Amino acid sequence: MTMKAYLIQLIIFIFYLFSLSPKVINSQQTDSCNTNLTISHLLPFNALSLNCISAWSSQNFILRYANTGPGLWSFILSALDTSSYVAIGFSDDGQMVGSSAVVGWSPPGGPGLIRQYYLGGKNPWECPPDKGDLKLVTGTSAILSQSSRLYLAFQVQTDQPKPYLINSVGPRNDLPSPSAGFLLSEHRDHASTSINYITGVISDAGEESAFSSPQRHGLLGMLGWGVLIPMGAAAARYCRNWDPQWFYAHMSVQGIGFALGLAGIVIGFKLDGRGVNNVDAHTALGIIVLALASLQIIALFARPDKSSKNRKYWNWYHHNVGRSVIAIATANIFFGLSIASEKSAWFIGYSVFLGLSLIICIIFEIKRFMSNE
Repeated sequence: MTMKAYLIQLIIFIFYLFSLSPKVINSQQTDSCNTNLTISHLLPFNALSLNCISAWSSQNFILRYANTGPGLWSFILSALDTSSYVAIGFSDDGQMVGSSAVVGWSPPGGPGLIRQYYLGGKNPWECPPDKGDLKLVTGTSAILSQSSRLYLAFQVQTDQPKPYLINSVGPRNDLPSPSAGFLLSEHRDHASTSINYITGVISDAGEESAFSSPQRHGLLGMLGWGVLIPMGAAAARYCRNWDPQWFYAHMSVQGIGFALGLAGIVIGFKLDGRGVNNVDAHTALGIIVLALASLQIIALFARPDKSSKNRKYWNWYHHNVGRSVIAIATANIFFGLSIASEKSAWFIGYSVFLGLSLIICIIFEIKRFMSNE
């Protein structure tokens, strides 16, 4: 082959690649807010005149939505078909846990499937299918696979959808199956965004930049019941040589600990615990801790004078109820961490604190025993 012929064939091959690449790109990105919806005639509801936003640019999620009737909202989510499920959840606070999501996927050689899930935790069994608080309109949900994209369409009965969207995409080539109870594998990626349904403006929900409501609940409870209350009790037991400073320290630390713990419990009552395993037991233990701690405060107003014969009975009550509060609260903190699947930094950090506290208490107990001999 001559050099001239080789160059001609090379040029022809390059032109072929350039003519092919737009077709490949278009087949994957045939949908955008600048193009018309080509599958509207295949949907079970009128998809004309919907608002359109880029809901998740990194995964090319396109969301169309509109208030299409009294208490009726229509949604169409468009995403690349990567042989994985796609999901859109609706949340009050921008957190995935506690939200309800519509999930769809298209099995090879079979019809597409769409289900609602309640995202009650971070494990597959904590996200049961056919659960959630979205009032999906019967007969209006559908998922279509067209031009290498998935179109997830559904209608919801609500006056106003929740203000945060939770978008996620599942692992490649790992679709929910009947044999596994349609449980979801852990998502490949997800994003949380806030949305103004009137203006169509979306922004990052800031999920990683601040503590979520469950995290605030856990942090306040841990600091109040699990850190300050034991420290206040230790001050009363081991610092009596500094009288009356030990008493003021004991009262101040216990008061702050009670206030923080109470704030954590108040936040906990506001959390949506539907579908979360053992949350009722965790709540019951929290109420017991609060009740016993409140009795401690009430008992202060009935404290006998040091010279009273009844003072020893009051001391027995005060000391043992206080120990019960610390023991039950500590157990409930670990219980709550296991429910929330927080078994890394939070679990290890609090365990280290308890271990160091135990060592210090043993040292003080030995010193106290020796000084009483």
